Amino acid sequence: NKTEIQEEETEQCLSKKEVHELRKKYFSPNVSVSYANSNPLMIMGGLKARLFDENGNSYLDTRNNVAHVGHQNPRVIEAVQKQVQTLNTNTRYLHPNAAVLAQRLADLLPDSLTKVFFVNSGSEANDLALRLARARTKSNNVICVEHAYHGHTINTLEVSPYKFKSREFDLDFNNVLGKSVIKVPCPDTYRGEHRGSDAASKYADYVVQACSTFKDRGENVGAFIMEGGMSVGGVILPPPNYLAKSVEAVRTSGGVFIADEVQTGLGRLGDDCFWAFQHGGNKDVVPDIVTIGKPFGNGMPLAAVITTHEVSDSFHSMGVEYFNTFGGNPVCAAAGLAVLDEIEEYKLPAHAARVGKHLKKKFRGLDLSACHGVVIGDIRGCGLFIGIEIVRENQQPATIETSFICTTLKENFRVLTSIDGPYDNVLVIKPPMVFTEDDADEFVSGFHQSCILLAETDLTKTSKTPT
Repeated sequence: NKTEIQEEETEQCLSKKEVHELRKKYFSPNVSVSYANSNPLMIMGGLKARLFDENGNSYLDTRNNVAHVGHQNPRVIEAVQKQVQTLNTNTRYLHPNAAVLAQRLADLLPDSLTKVFFVNSGSEANDLALRLARARTKSNNVICVEHAYHGHTINTLEVSPYKFKSREFDLDFNNVLGKSVIKVPCPDTYRGEHRGSDAASKYADYVVQACSTFKDRGENVGAFIMEGGMSVGGVILPPPNYLAKSVEAVRTSGGVFIADEVQTGLGRLGDDCFWAFQHGGNKDVVPDIVTIGKPFGNGMPLAAVITTHEVSDSFHSMGVEYFNTFGGNPVCAAAGLAVLDEIEEYKLPAHAARVGKHLKKKFRGLDLSACHGVVIGDIRGCGLFIGIEIVRENQQPATIETSFICTTLKENFRVLTSIDGPYDNVLVIKPPMVFTEDDADEFVSGFHQSCILLAETDLTKTSKTPT
C-alpha cells in the first residue's frame, strides 16, 4: 500500500512518460537508465529492502548496496534531519561529527591505518588513493586487475579495464597499457585460466611478472589496486593467499597496496571479515591505503580514504594543501555515524552471513531441468555479496537468457537485480544489509519461475537488459 507521503508525491510530480521524455531531451544518451529495453522504473520511495514506483508498487531490491542499512533507514533520516536543521557548511571548521567518524572508522581497521581523508564518492576516493600512492612511491606505475572498475575520473578509468573496450581512450588492449599501467588476469577460479588448488599462486605470479616488467625498465612499482570483491567482474573473490603473495611482490618492488572496498566493505561479506581484503585467509594482509564509498552514507555523498601515517606524511611533504569542500561535511558525517551505529546495534555482518548462506542453499537446491537448457554454472561470493553465473548446458555464457531472466524478474515478479561479468551472464546480488530470509525465498522463487518461462520464449526477440 502507498504511504501518505508517496500519495502526496504522486499527485505533485510529473507522469513517468513526462519524466522519461525530459530525461531523453536533456540528458546525454550515455547516462543510462535501468531496464531501458523494457519498461524503465520511476522510483519514488523505499523501505528496508523494498523500492516503490509512482503507483505504489513494491519491488524487492536485491541490487542496491548504496542503501547499506536499508532504504529510508529511520536512524539515518533522523541524524540527517537533525544536523541539517543546525548546520551544513564547508569542512575547514572543526566539527565533532567528522572527528568522531574518523576515529570510529580507524578503529574498525588494522592498527596501522590511522589517517582519514573524507571525500564525496568512491571514484573520488580511489582517485585520491592513487595520488597518495604516487606521493609515497614517487612512481606513476600501477598494476590493476582485468575487469576491474575503480571509478569515472581520468585517473581511475585508466586503471579500470572494465571500461577499456570503449573508444574514449587510446589504450593498448594487450597486457601493457601505455607506459605506466599493467593489467593482470582476473583471479577467476570458475572461468579463468587457473582453477585448481594452485590457482592463487599462479594468478599471483602475474603480479610478480608485472613487478619484474617495471624493474626491467629501471622503475619501481607505484601501486597495486584491487577490489576486495570484484562486482562488475562478476562477483570475484580472490582465492586464499592470492593477496598475500601479490602484495609481498609489490612491496618488494617499492609499491603500495590499495584495497578498494567501495562495493564490499563495512561487513557485507559477513562477520568473518568486516573488510573484503581480509577474506579467504588474508587476515595478515594489511593494505597501505583503503577506500570506501557507496554504502558509507546510506545514500548521502560520503566516502573515505584511510591510510598509514607514512603515506600521509609523504603526501604532506609534497607541500600542497589538501582541501575538500564537502567531504565529511556535518550532515554527511552524521549519516555515516548513523550507519556505523546501525551496523553495530543490529549485528548486520552476522545477519549478512546468515542470510547469504540461506540464499546460496536455496539456489543450490533448484531443479532447472525444465529451463530451456539453462543451468547455474557457479554460485559464488560470501555474505550478501553473491554471484549467480548462468550458463548453457555446454558451459557457454547464457548472456541473452540472463537478460530475459532479469527483465522477467522485474516485470512478472517485481524483483530487481543486476547483471555483470565480462559476458553479462552473472546476476550480482548485493542488497541492503537488512535483506531477510523471506526476501531470499521470494527472490529464488521468482528466479526459478523466470527460468521456466525461457522454454516458451523466442529469445531472438530479447535484447540486452541494462541494469
